[in-house]
Amino acid sequence: MHPFIFPLTAPEAMDAGRFGPKAANLARLGQAGLPIPSGFCVDAEAYLTQVRALGLEADARGAFSAEESPQARRHALAMKLGLLDQPIAPTVLDPLLAAWRELKTKTGALTVVRSSALVEDRFGSSFAGQFESFLGIESEADFITAIRSCWGALWATRALRYMATHDIDPADTAMGILVQPLISARASGGGLSEAADGTMTLSATWGLGSAIAQGEVTPDRYELSRDGALVSITPGRKDHQVGCIHTQAVPAAMVSEPCLSESQATELGKLLRKVEDLMGMPVEIEWAMDGSGFQLLQARPLHTQVATTPDAIWLHRPRLNGHAAGVGWGEGRACVVQCECELSRVAPGDILVTRVAGPALSHILTRVAGVVAERGGSTSHMASLARERGIPMVLGVLDATLRIPDGSTVAVDGVAGVVRWMN
Repeated sequence: MHPFIFPLTAPEAMDAGRFGPKAANLARLGQAGLPIPSGFCVDAEAYLTQVRALGLEADARGAFSAEESPQARRHALAMKLGLLDQPIAPTVLDPLLAAWRELKTKTGALTVVRSSALVEDRFGSSFAGQFESFLGIESEADFITAIRSCWGALWATRALRYMATHDIDPADTAMGILVQPLISARASGGGLSEAADGTMTLSATWGLGSAIAQGEVTPDRYELSRDGALVSITPGRKDHQVGCIHTQAVPAAMVSEPCLSESQATELGKLLRKVEDLMGMPVEIEWAMDGSGFQLLQARPLHTQVATTPDAIWLHRPRLNGHAAGVGWGEGRACVVQCECELSRVAPGDILVTRVAGPALSHILTRVAGVVAERGGSTSHMASLARERGIPMVLGVLDATLRIPDGSTVAVDGVAGVVRWMN
């Protein structure tokens, strides 16, 4: 295998310093005997080689030193345009294409290209949803575009904002890449190995899991005890599903039908505990299920918090229940928004009440006291970012934008998954 490229079965693939924690953690799972899709990972040195080949080192350094100045934005734009538009150096491109062709020939499947930055999926900096993943790639041209886009994602505005909040200079890191066959998933979702009450939580939706990750559906929720016994099933509202080629409506009879049987939920819970034992800490996973069974797609450290006891003033107030992100208690003025165009109304200390909380809203977390959304679940990308930053968030709250009065005082319990308000 080329020095830039290693199969996930290779011992070298477990080196997070070369391939990024996302790829390295997945390789570790696979080499421990847990089910993962096949594929290969691309060394971050390939990205650095491309940066040097394009003569972009000075722009990389300039994008951080001037922070939010026009000069810094010009340097960041030069990085993005260079990585997206300029030809890939032959020393990088040739082995990339050879490995991709071999994977396609071997599996006969469409492929997935996923960012695996050296700084993501760590405790305190998950970067959930901040970079790029591309699903259903079939042509060489699309594969090359996906590679370029993953590299360029390191210089996207929202990623740069995220790095700035963690005092990370993008010039000091690099981007690895993960390439795998696309799972033709009947159902997908996530899992948290340790909730505040000591249980494990699984989420599930029909089709591919991006609908959960982006907060577009309210997934099924499964609670299991630590010994793997199924405690409860709460059906979600899964009105559409993402397929290998396109998104489609879910038949009415399946919108609230659980995606997993009791035995399947129990089996997945056992896999979740194995991942936790292997990594030696509470974990968050992503998974997919096809005709052959479960496949693990990602594993990263999980942030947890103990519950807060509400003040007596809140106990008899109107309440709504939803999916808890798992951290924090927050109080503030409700700012109900129906679309991103209204976000300028959100003031510091407000509770954002919205329909969908997707990763594009990550910048709002720096100034709100909490978030309530009508869709989404505990394993969405925004929930991961909320846990990381200690922001209380409750997702999947039915009709929240209609029932919570704009301007009312709201309390968000991000551990119990409860929202209360008073006029």
